Amino acid sequence: MIATRNNGGMDESQLRALLTRDGISAVTAASAIALDSTAAVARATKTLRAEGYTPEVVATALTQVRLRERARAKFGEFADQLLFTDDGLQQATRLAVAALHAGRFRDAGVHSVADLGCGIGADSLALASLDLAVTAVESDPITAAIAAYNLSPFSTARVVLGTAESFDLTGIDAVFCDPARRLGSAGAMSRTFDPAQFTPALDWVLSLASERPLGVKLGPGFPHAQIPQDCEALWISDGGTAVELGLWFGSLARPRRRFGALVLGRGLPAEIRGDEHARPVASTPLAQYIYDPDPAVIRAKALGTLATQLDAGVVGPGLAYLSTDRRVDTPFARRFEVTDDLAFNRKRLKALLRDRGIGTLEIKKRGVEVDPAELRKELSLRGTNSATLIITRVDGRHRAILAKRS
Repeated sequence: MIATRNNGGMDESQLRALLTRDGISAVTAASAIALDSTAAVARATKTLRAEGYTPEVVATALTQVRLRERARAKFGEFADQLLFTDDGLQQATRLAVAALHAGRFRDAGVHSVADLGCGIGADSLALASLDLAVTAVESDPITAAIAAYNLSPFSTARVVLGTAESFDLTGIDAVFCDPARRLGSAGAMSRTFDPAQFTPALDWVLSLASERPLGVKLGPGFPHAQIPQDCEALWISDGGTAVELGLWFGSLARPRRRFGALVLGRGLPAEIRGDEHARPVASTPLAQYIYDPDPAVIRAKALGTLATQLDAGVVGPGLAYLSTDRRVDTPFARRFEVTDDLAFNRKRLKALLRDRGIGTLEIKKRGVEVDPAELRKELSLRGTNSATLIITRVDGRHRAILAKRS
């Protein structure tokens, strides 16, 4: 079994139906119809069939509309100009992140880029929008055809059907690669964490750094011990979710940068430096505020840097919750004001929540074995008030900390 960039269930006949004048016209027509219920889909199908579209064209168009609705989380309004496959959308780089990638290549003075394993073309779109010459290489024929459609407005972009390993890089200034990290075939896909099973294999991708500037997109959970020494490693989060680890080599790496975290989705992008050799942050007694660091900050080993900025310590050894009496606005953590601190006892906790009229409860946990969904059922929440419950270890003991977002 090998890793693959699957086309997400679209077959050749569906592709042919989509990439026709009728197919694109049907997608446009379907986009004007709200598909918010089964009945609405049935009415849309009837309307499109009455306009003369074949059943296959109608089905394919409605699928594209649903994919575009999902794609707005990554592409915003630009989703309405693109075509997708289900798997391609899942693996596509978010537009805001792709723009950051493209900016690296532009700032390094690069003129031509090979996007090896381009998928539906998200990163190639961002590169082409900066007038860089882009060669998007994709091994799956259906995905390559979708990428070709998406990149068709850009005269500086071309799509090549083939494997990354077989593509001739002669004349190419720099390379970007997002190796496929899934095994199997349509309907039976699973993630692989073995770099040797990536497509292309990670060792082969990293070897390209000896020839030209290289950027590699990996999952944010990629092991620190496997990160090469001669690169800049930058973790990116968007809206509180860690979305990728980028490895940058040669002129694409910024001087004197090793580990760092870039946080999007809370105003302007904010960056904090990490330290791969950072010592554990000292523990501190629970104070007025708890700060829950962004996951990219934790992955980038920037917790110590953040703790210094906040004048805070961790609530317990090995835990990432920071606590301090200082009220500091930071893009790198969410702040909670502590209202109650008690031993983690379900009966006492249930009584407290009942007395406070808490009907909406956000449950967060670190360092404890608790199933939030099961706990929520046990607590029988009732009331109009809301709160956050943080379950963790303080001084080695399990604590239930009731707090409000600050």
